[in-house]
Amino acid sequence: MTAQPVPVPGEGPVRPVSVSLHEGTIAALKARTGKRGMSAYVEALIQRQLERDRLHELIAEAEAEHGPVDPSAVETKRAMLRGDAAGSADAA
Repeated sequence: MTAQPVPVPGEGPVRPVSVSLHEGTIAALKARTGKRGMSAYVEALIQRQLERDRLHELIAEAEAEHGPVDPSAVETKRAMLRGDAAGSADAA
């Protein structure tokens, strides 16, 4: 018998779950999404957080293997992404 694959975030059938939230959080969520958009909004938030968690795990694994990243190199790359002329001049 073959085991069923576990769906990845955002895939598989939708099913209801119960979560507990503070009343203020619920009010803010309803104000932003309306009553019918809450599930989609919460689903997107959870998917984004799972992606961030995995990214942090990958960074930790890379730093464990290769050492910490040089902060000046990171800033140089950020400047390049922003299109800063000064950052791209010494970005070799």
